[in-house]
Amino acid sequence: MQKVGFAFGLALVLASVSSGSSVLAQEQQQQPREEEEALRGEPNGLSADAVGKRAADTSYSAKASAEALRGAAARVDAAWSAFLPRLSTVASYTRLSPLTPPTLGTLIVSNEPAGPITSFTNASGQPTIIAQPLSFPVVLDNWLLQATLTVPISDYFFRINQNYTAATNAREAAKYDLGSARTKSASDGKITFYNYLRAKGALVVAKLALEDQKTHLTDTKNLSEVGNATRVDVLRGETAVAAAELAVVQSQNFLDLAIKQLRVAMHVEDSFPIASSETLDATALPAVQGNLQSLIAEAQTQRFEVRSIDANAASARQQARAARAGAYPVVSAFGDAILANPNQRIFPQTQEWFPTWDLGVRITWSPNDVPTALASSADANTRAAGLDAQKQVVRDGIAIEVTQAYQAVQEADFSLTSTAKQLSSAREAVRVARELFKAGRVNSTTLTDAETELTRARLAVLNARIDARTARVRLDHALGRDNRLVTLNP
Repeated sequence: MQKVGFAFGLALVLASVSSGSSVLAQEQQQQPREEEEALRGEPNGLSADAVGKRAADTSYSAKASAEALRGAAARVDAAWSAFLPRLSTVASYTRLSPLTPPTLGTLIVSNEPAGPITSFTNASGQPTIIAQPLSFPVVLDNWLLQATLTVPISDYFFRINQNYTAATNAREAAKYDLGSARTKSASDGKITFYNYLRAKGALVVAKLALEDQKTHLTDTKNLSEVGNATRVDVLRGETAVAAAELAVVQSQNFLDLAIKQLRVAMHVEDSFPIASSETLDATALPAVQGNLQSLIAEAQTQRFEVRSIDANAASARQQARAARAGAYPVVSAFGDAILANPNQRIFPQTQEWFPTWDLGVRITWSPNDVPTALASSADANTRAAGLDAQKQVVRDGIAIEVTQAYQAVQEADFSLTSTAKQLSSAREAVRVARELFKAGRVNSTTLTDAETELTRARLAVLNARIDARTARVRLDHALGRDNRLVTLNP
């Protein structure tokens, strides 16, 4: 009798598998399935590229980098202005305290015409020679208008050009920092978008799992009425339905959170509609070109982070050269234009405006400046050496990042095929288990296990499709290929 029952059950299984294969073939031809339809894009929805662009344009970290770039550009303008000769002006008024000028002695003066004095009296008997005290007038109100033009001759060769080059390199570094912030924000925005699709798909899977559990419970109740299922099976079915309903609520909350995160990434209002124009289908994605070593080399030369460190190191070296110039004598040419009342070059002083000018060359040097200049130069050189070491750290990190992203793409591409097979087998397993359960040949646990595997397979397919896309986003960012998508202007 047991052999007859086993033979009957085996025949039923084979018949179910045979009919299931036919049904499965028909289901595969009836595309899209319910979950495929739920993940189909909408005409006016968002795309990953659109989200990434908006995230980059509205990123607060990028805005902070843009302000830093403006500051660096202002410092370049300040460094350029040092090439111009220095023009300074002075306007002053000075009121001196009154004083009685000292007498410098007595002078003998004559009112006779020029020539030898032959007599001390004239024809009328008046003296021709008079003793006159010697003194100079004191002008109490002093006015000065002066313009000075200074040309720093030696600084042109040892300081000004170096400072300008350092400021220019610092501005380039600030540009790369801005580009890095924007590409990071764009990459994060794209991944946030795909996480939204992941949450949307998870909700679809949770609802399908709930429908499976409801169908399972209905079948269990029907079998219980004819005595082929126990009260325990019914209670377990009701427990499974309750758990599936909780999973739907949790998935909905996860989707709501993902939508909020997407709006925050784009910095839009809560009323901004969220929908996707991308369809998560099984279409093969473009393969990655090149081997791992060539990709690492590409990333280490293209990434904005490496370029920024190179520019900052170059800036530090130029600052070191400019600082070292402080140990040398400074040669400068100068010229003054003076309009003064009284003018100090007129003797004795007269209360009148008089213009004068002067030209000259000046050499200045202080031994006290030597240790300070050398120390400042050494400090800048150590900063440059530190940046060079930091660059190697970044390059090592990029190598690891590219390797991980490259492997993630390979794994995700393999998962697309593997999970599709899992889903196909899981669907067939549920169909066969359900038919056997209805026939009373397997218990409720077997069907529950098959339904659980189907839910896992659905989630695996969803995650594989999402991971295939996010892995490529991360790889493009790791390689620096998303540099072309952003501008370096504030």
